[in-house]
Amino acid sequence: MTDSFPVKNLNQSGADYLRQILRAPVYEVANVTPLQDMPRLSARLNNNVQIKREDRQPVHSFKLRGAYNMVASLSKEQQAAGVIAASAGNHAQGMALSGTKLDIKTIIVMPKTTPDIKVDAVRSFGGNVILHGNNFDEAKAEAERLSDCHGYTFVPPFDHPLVIAGQGTIGMEMLQQNGHLDYIFVPVGGGGLAAGIAVLIKQLMPEIKVIAVEPEDSACLKAALDAGEPVVLDQVSMFADGVAVKRIGEETFRLCQKYLDGHITVSSDEICAAVKDIFEDTRAIAEPSGALALAGLKKYTEQHQLQDKNLSTVLSGANTNFHGLRYVSERCELGEKREGLLAVTIPERQGAFFDFCHLIGGRAVTEFNYRYNDDQLANIFVGVRLQGGQEELEHIIHDLRNGGYPVVDLSEDEMAKLHVRYMIGGKPSKPLKERLYSFEFPEYPGALLKFLSTLGTHWNISLFNYRNHGADYGRVLCGFELNESDLAQFSAHLRELGYQCKDETDNLSYQFFLS
Repeated sequence: MTDSFPVKNLNQSGADYLRQILRAPVYEVANVTPLQDMPRLSARLNNNVQIKREDRQPVHSFKLRGAYNMVASLSKEQQAAGVIAASAGNHAQGMALSGTKLDIKTIIVMPKTTPDIKVDAVRSFGGNVILHGNNFDEAKAEAERLSDCHGYTFVPPFDHPLVIAGQGTIGMEMLQQNGHLDYIFVPVGGGGLAAGIAVLIKQLMPEIKVIAVEPEDSACLKAALDAGEPVVLDQVSMFADGVAVKRIGEETFRLCQKYLDGHITVSSDEICAAVKDIFEDTRAIAEPSGALALAGLKKYTEQHQLQDKNLSTVLSGANTNFHGLRYVSERCELGEKREGLLAVTIPERQGAFFDFCHLIGGRAVTEFNYRYNDDQLANIFVGVRLQGGQEELEHIIHDLRNGGYPVVDLSEDEMAKLHVRYMIGGKPSKPLKERLYSFEFPEYPGALLKFLSTLGTHWNISLFNYRNHGADYGRVLCGFELNESDLAQFSAHLRELGYQCKDETDNLSYQFFLS
């Protein structure tokens, strides 16, 4: 039994945390993971880059450390009563293995939408799985209800001093493995990993900079820093689901605000590029949240023009769905600025494509989508391989415009990249009063039926494209025939539906290719 923090006493000092990290019994179940060199990326960035391989843990993520530290620190009475958690991901597996190691009854409440591969993994580590609700919030509410009813100890995924201290052991290992680090980049979801590493580093080697990294569309830490306190995000993207947290923890925010040296956000495409970098240097396949911190390292290095520094990052997990790699493969070149996507208007005549290729200077065309539209002009969707990044793309656009070809850069247009590129040629045969919306679609039985019964029975659906890349959610692009008089009622039905959505009617790629 280790010394432990009182559950409700959160305002611990840095010295208190240091003692807890040093005493954490995590190595009864967790491994000391390697801090591995990344020679290819190091040469490209002109810095020494190393990556902490937390994917090498028995549960393939760092979450085991915090879960075990808290469960092992409970009293004998608490352990005898059992523990419970809510999770659809890595915390669930860490809890399951921790309970098995300590011979404690462990219950994991998981949403009914959780893929079978994750449910089976938790059961294989000895966890008792209860499937409840269609999202994490509903699963958490059920876990808390069961905790109150049966006296189980609820183990949170990040916002508890014992969990934070367990994650902080990663920082201790990094110092032992390389005492000359200049920067450590850490991913942020609920903030437990960032808080644990930052408080440890600032007690021992405060000259090392600790930089937090978040997805642009799930940046709960940034929102809290801007507001001065934790706030609830209206919505979060589920691409990097391991860090898709709407509200950072109270204690994790206190520590992050006090001890972090910087913060940066990255796009989904930049995360995909980092997944590829990790694979090329280590042959490991990171989950998106596992590659998040490396994406931030690359972007921060470029923005601050770092040279000859010792940079490190944490590969926080590798519990990815194999089919999700389709999306990563499609988007990694865009994330590295090695591909540009353009909408180009060319004359409808013989030899026009040859002239177009001549103008782009013999560069490799990665994608070309076209369908006959009228006798005068054609809109083409084209991908071009780049060697010189954004600067080269701007040169191509300049040359095309000088050659008389109107062009729009779609490289940062999410709808174009996700849907429109697969739908070229789908223009209606008659004018429509159409409005276009993109939706993030939960993957659970009845989701499509709910969508159609809420919207499709009231208004004609004029366009529909569904994309799923093996995640817990799909993405839908949907057009509706709507008059101005319909908009108020339609908006009310959108609120009733409750799915994350965005009006895309003014999107340029839609105007070029589909309207």
